Amino acid sequence: MDSSSLAPPVLSDYAINLAARVEAFIRAEIIPYEKDSRRDSHGAPTEALVAEMRDKARAAGVMTPHIRPDGAHLTQRETAIVLISSGLSPLGPVACNTAAPDEGNMYLIGHVASPELKARFLEPLLSGQARSAFFMTEPASDNGAGSDPSMMKTTCRKDGDHWVVNGRKAFITGGVGAAVGIVMAKAEEGACMFLVDLPDPAIQLEHSPNTIDSAMPGGHGTFRIENLRVPAEQMLGEAGEGFKYAQVRLSPARLSHCMRWLGACIRANEIATDYACRREAFGKTLIDHEGVGFMLAENRIELKQCELMIDWCASVLDAGSLATVESSMAKVAVSEALMRAADRCVQVMGGAGVTQDTVVEQIFREVRAFRIYDGPTEVHKWSLAKKIKRDWKAGRS
Repeated sequence: MDSSSLAPPVLSDYAINLAARVEAFIRAEIIPYEKDSRRDSHGAPTEALVAEMRDKARAAGVMTPHIRPDGAHLTQRETAIVLISSGLSPLGPVACNTAAPDEGNMYLIGHVASPELKARFLEPLLSGQARSAFFMTEPASDNGAGSDPSMMKTTCRKDGDHWVVNGRKAFITGGVGAAVGIVMAKAEEGACMFLVDLPDPAIQLEHSPNTIDSAMPGGHGTFRIENLRVPAEQMLGEAGEGFKYAQVRLSPARLSHCMRWLGACIRANEIATDYACRREAFGKTLIDHEGVGFMLAENRIELKQCELMIDWCASVLDAGSLATVESSMAKVAVSEALMRAADRCVQVMGGAGVTQDTVVEQIFREVRAFRIYDGPTEVHKWSLAKKIKRDWKAGRS
């Protein structure tokens, strides 16, 4: 076999130029907003701030950049370079409409929904005029679905030409202020997904906790769903296929987290490097002290490893695989490496690293949450270990 046939396809000039435009936009227009005081009680940008940033993104031609003007999605490898650029500021994904959960929800609706549902629910998301929420996780106090979605307690039953949904959902990112909801519930046929207009009086916020991260508008609330009536035509796909559709969303959305937070840590490392090259102590700049210089060298190595891991997993997705195993591997490797890199940035900067004078402190907090979001590291390792055992048994049979 010609080894050249194994090489991944070359990134398009369109995607390369787009990523450069996104990066220039984030650095020039969005980074200054990091000092903007328009924040809610959880430290997240207010709706007014989001709208203002998105107006600028539209004017710059970088709104929802991973979706081409004709509605086609960039390849996953192309998406990576664009989303890494948008992640250079914690506000960047919100401004450019590449943030979770909207990015993953758009991907799911685009792949599963009917043309009618796309026109009604997807178009407002693509334009950045609306935000969305994915209602799957349930409260631990109810022993509901978390890392194990099969434990889902929320139910749905057919009632004429409607479905009636009851249950509670927790850690629903962006739920407050969202206009589109994807609600997962369990029927006799199995798991189901529904597209719903928000707000709806049947979906009530119970609690919105303060969390370690503060970049995502709408919080991570707990909601009670009481007798939510959803027209049957608003079911996403077919009854009982909800977990299969979740797999369509799962790997790309998991990898998108890696992309965005890699961008954030690249920025944190830039700031820490600048600090270390300017600050002097004991007769020389900090970077000339091995203890500091080596930390920045380790960051450079691990950031490149993250970039390559993302590109590898994206290539698997682009080849048509669900990449369930590969995305688990990438999620563990990237989240753990970025945590170490962000921690080194704080350490290099000393006292300055733990203040809000730079964005490094926020990026450190955000990346700590990443080790849990879309599946904790330990759950992914457990799943991978099960796969290793299955492969071992299959090899002995």
